[in-house]
Amino acid sequence: MIVRYWQPLREVESLHRQLDSIFEDVTPADMNVKTTWTPAVNLIDQGDRLLLQVQLPGVKAEEIDIQASREAVAISGQRQLQIAADQRLLHAELRSGTFRRVVPVPVAIQNTQVAASFDNGILTLTLPKVEAARHRVVKVNVAQLQADPAAAIADGAAAE
Repeated sequence: MIVRYWQPLREVESLHRQLDSIFEDVTPADMNVKTTWTPAVNLIDQGDRLLLQVQLPGVKAEEIDIQASREAVAISGQRQLQIAADQRLLHAELRSGTFRRVVPVPVAIQNTQVAASFDNGILTLTLPKVEAARHRVVKVNVAQLQADPAAAIADGAAAE
């Protein structure tokens, strides 16, 4: 009799890697590096810009590579295992080695205007939205809406 235990964290990591592989085509071919871990991220909409926070504890700023396109941001680098030659690792849960994360953005960004800061293991990227994505306003004509809703929607679409 074979007994298998459900390991939800392992399944979530697998799903994470699968989703990242979907977006690999938005990064250059030289970024296709075997990764050993994937950092956690937050993506926050702040109106005229997006804020991307990446959790990178123990990573040195000079070990981080950031590439931004209008549709996605790729963050990669390496975290070294810090063990002296006279020490022996008995148990390891802290991930080390290469990492990579591709984060697709929901709107186009001005990739030439991306700003970065790195403090206490959190990489924060400010991603300004392109002008067209910032203030998209559609005019709706209420008078025509009562008479002919389809015409009012068509007029609103033409105002874009």
